Amino acid sequence: MRNKPTKQLFRIVLLLGTAISLFFVPWILVKAWILPLPDTVQEQVDEAIGHGFDGMIVYVDEGGKPPAFYVGGWKDRDNKIPADPNALFKIASISKLYTAVAISKLVMSKRLSLDGTLADYFPELVGRIENANKITLRSMVQHRSGIPNFTDNPAYWENEQENGKRALEFALDLPASFEPDQGYEYSNTNYLLLRQIIDKILGYGHEPIAS
Repeated sequence: MRNKPTKQLFRIVLLLGTAISLFFVPWILVKAWILPLPDTVQEQVDEAIGHGFDGMIVYVDEGGKPPAFYVGGWKDRDNKIPADPNALFKIASISKLYTAVAISKLVMSKRLSLDGTLADYFPELVGRIENANKITLRSMVQHRSGIPNFTDNPAYWENEQENGKRALEFALDLPASFEPDQGYEYSNTNYLLLRQIIDKILGYGHEPIAS
């Protein structure tokens, strides 16, 4: 008899836990996974915009066919300007893919070595970034360097526009998250430094210059 109230309480807790967990299910993703894909790329773009994206551009280049662009949503939502194939959007961390490819191409051309250390390229950072003489380009590419992430520093967000111009300062003189290659931590500082190394090797900035 004593077990009956306990079982009832357990069932109530289990039911409440199940109900609460349903609140956190990403139903948009579940819906997208269950429903069949639209027949055309444009219909897929339009469907994606319906999930809350501001704007989207899809570029398709098939051999033997002219390149095709598919657009949807807004280039400027506030001013109701529709997206077009030449619309510009923030690339954000997708830029890391391009940085990694650029590093790989410089390695293939023997202008860089993945075994080179941060200290080899920026000796001035020895003593300011822990383990600078042991952190390799390979560990930075793989987010296994242990260098603190500058965007994790609360002070960075006090004025992102201005602080972004000196972002590296927000990762200096801090203890390492771990010894190089002994852990994994996503760190924007890794790719900030890799881009600076690319610029140093090439002798010019990688950022596009507005005409």
